[in-house]
Parts: sequence; C-alpha cells; structure tokens
Amino acid sequence: MLFVIEHLEPKLGEWLHIEYSHAARIVGRKRLLITNIKKKGEFRKLVKIARVERKRACELFKQRELIVLDPRARKKLSPTDMRGRGVIVIGGILGEEPPLGRTRELLTRTLPRASARNLGKEQLAIDGATYVAKRVGEGKSLEEVPVQHGLEIQISEVQSTFLPYTFPLVRGKPLISRELIAYLKRH
Repeated sequence: MLFVIEHLEPKLGEWLHIEYSHAARIVGRKRLLITNIKKKGEFRKLVKIARVERKRACELFKQRELIVLDPRARKKLSPTDMRGRGVIVIGGILGEEPPLGRTRELLTRTLPRASARNLGKEQLAIDGATYVAKRVGEGKSLEEVPVQHGLEIQISEVQSTFLPYTFPLVRGKPLISRELIAYLKRH
C-alpha cells in the first residue's frame, strides 16, 4: 500500500513538515509519497524524509485506484475498501477549528472517480490519519482503532495548549510526535 500526502498549503511551514516527517516514520519512507511540491527548496527538504513528486495525485494515478480520505465523505473507510486499491490519498492541509471542508474543495473534487472515505466524524492530523489508514489497511475496522478526542499539551507549569483534533491511541497514549510537542512549547 502506498500513502500519498497531497501538499495543499501555500507553504511548507515547520508544523506541516513535522507532521509529514512523522507520517513517513509511521508507514516507512518508501511507502509515503508527497505530491504537489512545486518549490525547489521544499522539494529538497522533503526528499530527505519521503518520496516526492511535483505533480498532483490526479496526474500520477488512475483515479479508480485511489481512496481519498475526506472528513466529509459519506462512507467510512473499511478494510474491504483496500482490496484491489493500493493508494490512500491524504490532504496535506493543516486543520481548522471548526473544520472548513478544505479537503473536499482542494482534493476530493480534483479526483471525482476516486473513492472518498472518512475516518469518523472527528478531524485527525495528517500523521494521525496516516496511522489510522495504515491500521485499516492491516485489517482493523475504524471501531477497532482506539482514539482520543482532543489533547492538552502542557507548555509550562502555568500554561497549556489544547489541540481540538482526534488522536489515535497507541498503547493507550495519543499518537503525537515529540517534535510537535517541542514545537508547541517553543511557540
């Protein structure tokens, strides 16, 4: 199975790079392709962590082979969706609260013959969506992948920040990279 992150933000900021890097560690560098990278500097930076393409997914694959993860899709992703399809497409979009539906607007509409699936009602980060899709690809139903809604990160003794997204649980702990926690503490 190949995981494709279609880069859809105007620039590759540090937070986005951290999520892409974590997604690459989750599925393996060879199984992650980051598409739609137009800027040379961003291409050079990302090629260190994953496979990278300047073209969009719609230019690289037959749409019927694709499953697009879209929070607003009608159907949930299931292991049977993965049979006969080898490519999961994830929007490289930083979340908003409340969600703005940008995945549908910027990605799903460019792939009208692909299968659109959701990972539940809540919004996941890019790396979290990658992890959940990987688990479903391994035969787990969405209901068998435990999640936690929202995560409070302690910044200092007196300050914390709340991330209003859904996080998959791995051995009972929310899946979030140490790099992102360090980033949040610096900003």
